[in-house]
Amino acid sequence: MYFTDRGIEELAARRGEESVSFDSLADALRTFVDLHPQFEDAVEQLATWLARPDDDPDL
Repeated sequence: MYFTDRGIEELAARRGEESVSFDSLADALRTFVDLHPQFEDAVEQLATWLARPDDDPDL
């Protein structure tokens, strides 16, 4: 288990039953970057990865 899996597991446990839109996810990511600009590159990479179509051969 990676260290980051702890946060993923907490997210699933606390919010796993909720539904979110990509608009609300994008707003949350923007807020996170505003509060933690040192993670801008990582959030950008995650957002780009999430935005790719399912048939992207690089996934």
